[in-house]
Amino acid sequence: MSTDTDQPPRTSFPGLAAVIRYDLPASIVVFLVSLPLSIGIAVATGAPVAAGLIAVVVGGVVAGLLGGSALQVSGPTASLTVVVAESINQFGWAATCFITILAGALQIMFGLSRIARGVLAIAPVVVHAMLAGIGVVIALQQVHVLMGGNSLSSSWDSITALPHQLASVHPGDLFVGLTVIAMLVGWKRMPQPVRRIPGPLAAVVVATALAAILPVSVEHIVLNGSLFDELRLPSVPHGNWATVALMAITIALIASVETLLSAVAVDRMRQNVGRRTDLDRELIGQGTANMVSGLIGGLPVAAVIVRSITNVKAGAQSKASTMLHGLWILLFSVALVGVVRSIPKAALAGLLIVVGIQLIKLAHIRRAQRTGDLVVYGATIFVVVFWNLLLGMVVGLGLSFALLLWRVVRVTVTASPESAGPGRELRWRVLVDGSFTFLALPKLSAELAKVPAGADVVVEMTVDFLDHAAYDSLQEWVDEHRNGGGTVEFVEVGSVRMADAAAGPHARGHSRLLLNEALGPWVRTAGQPGRIVEGVAAYHRGHAHVMRPHLGVLRDGQEPDSLFVTCADSRIVPNVITNSGPGDLFTIRNIGNLVPRHNQDSSMEAALIYALDKLDVRSVVVCGHSGCGAMDALYSELVTGSRLDDWLAHARPSLEAYRLGHPVRTAAALAGFPAVDQLSMVNVAVQLETLYAHPVVRRGVAERGVVVSGLFFDIATARVVEVTIDGIAEIGDAVRAVPQPA
Repeated sequence: MSTDTDQPPRTSFPGLAAVIRYDLPASIVVFLVSLPLSIGIAVATGAPVAAGLIAVVVGGVVAGLLGGSALQVSGPTASLTVVVAESINQFGWAATCFITILAGALQIMFGLSRIARGVLAIAPVVVHAMLAGIGVVIALQQVHVLMGGNSLSSSWDSITALPHQLASVHPGDLFVGLTVIAMLVGWKRMPQPVRRIPGPLAAVVVATALAAILPVSVEHIVLNGSLFDELRLPSVPHGNWATVALMAITIALIASVETLLSAVAVDRMRQNVGRRTDLDRELIGQGTANMVSGLIGGLPVAAVIVRSITNVKAGAQSKASTMLHGLWILLFSVALVGVVRSIPKAALAGLLIVVGIQLIKLAHIRRAQRTGDLVVYGATIFVVVFWNLLLGMVVGLGLSFALLLWRVVRVTVTASPESAGPGRELRWRVLVDGSFTFLALPKLSAELAKVPAGADVVVEMTVDFLDHAAYDSLQEWVDEHRNGGGTVEFVEVGSVRMADAAAGPHARGHSRLLLNEALGPWVRTAGQPGRIVEGVAAYHRGHAHVMRPHLGVLRDGQEPDSLFVTCADSRIVPNVITNSGPGDLFTIRNIGNLVPRHNQDSSMEAALIYALDKLDVRSVVVCGHSGCGAMDALYSELVTGSRLDDWLAHARPSLEAYRLGHPVRTAAALAGFPAVDQLSMVNVAVQLETLYAHPVVRRGVAERGVVVSGLFFDIATARVVEVTIDGIAEIGDAVRAVPQPA
């Protein structure tokens, strides 16, 4: 069987050769997986055995033909077992078929309303818990069948009746069921050639053979006549329409959610190949399949993740695979009905117990614990197991929403005394962090009550939402405290400010605006002087308080990591492009980021000596940039008649190297950079050579392993490129040292 994934999946049918090569073998694999599971699910729900087979045929042909996915496989699913069993117990099989038709109509409405992606908004922890709860219910019910009894209608009855069932075990049924469980658990340890056969099929075949030779009686499934003899028309339920509607909604929601989750999983497996699933069309196809299935006496269908992934891994390339698998089921059910009758019920019970347990995934439990959603997970499972699936979903969604609301509106409010610095009086710091709403007022009032009258107070606000109630309460306290002789200074670090709340309706702030304010340039306005003063004032209001702790540890000295030589161009912000902070970079800026040769410039000489011998920096960096005015003047050999000409004379070696075809020029040209930017990169490489030749740098490299490196900042893309003495390279996650010249 091919596992070739080079061909793209197509929603239209491929040529006959492609169907034979890819889809035919894949359809046989999926058929072998679907057959025992569909029969087992039918038995578990209490529906006729033929209902499971009908559902597979309809799911394969109708959903496969009309759905929006090329590779999904539809049929009866374990996730619907509990709700269908409840419907059969309450309304009977014929009325359940009518409910299936209603559920299909709802799914078609979902698809036509184009709300498919909205269904995916259900919290994953709730979906995982629902599936786990269904798994528990299936396992509890099928344990009784495994021991020769009958499945009970409720989990509580299944638990309380277990001692009686243990006292009346049928040895033959138990042996057959345990054999199936043992085979399924150990199947992944079998040799690879053996594992080509689907485990469920192999287990059911072995169990059927055992049942035929065991000297004790084993109960078999009941199938009267062929598949066509089992076709049944639905009947309209008698009264209790509210419960009928609720049951139809439950089936539609569960089938839709599982279908969409399966589609996402299949698309993720094929994310680099072919078209993605049309989710709305897929719901229309699934709804149509459910209406057809209910009309002729089949179980509800949904796309099944395990079978769909099996289809992909088997090499399927189009809808032909899933449709053919439905036709194989039809052929088997008509021609080999005697084989179906020979399957022991305990074998299917063992299969379903394993399927149910597999719905409980340890990875989901660990994720729920890691994300703080374990309460939601546990509560949802408990309600699903001991009440019903719909109530479990409602409880899970309610708890998820409550937890989300608590996380979103949660705010930290603290008031504590702190030192204002040497020789200064003690002051108080009030911290407000989070979404600041009326829900925080009790906490705010309690914390502000700790602040003594007349104290100096700094209110640090890191909030993303501020409503009028919180604003009014805080502002009233500020006015009262100031009237009592105290001082209040606001430090607003968050994306929402007090002035914004006073000016208009409250709204949530966006972090992007905060980043733009911190990193963006001033907005220039004609006739508006004093931007430096305004900037300092804004710094005091916002970032000074954040900087203060970092600068506190640097008060008595600096230990920079790097000497950073760059251009004086105003567009280059070294700490931004290197993601560094105070005390990290010892920066030298000049026109053209030049490093004059040894003893040709006293300023650069002093900086090198101080950085390498006094500060013991661990690296020296030269950073050029695109659109450099100095390099443009050098490239054009512009003569100004000023001292600028004398300074640019230090860059003449860079121009000569550029004209001689420096390797960096070649690399920059291949990367698509214009001529002046190529010269800028060559200039960086030449400055690196100058640094390597400088005695102070050479000594640092030899004695302390000082690293010398070059960078080029492309202003248009805001990207930084590495420049070496003989080439350029993109900077990725790995940090590489620049090779030193021989």
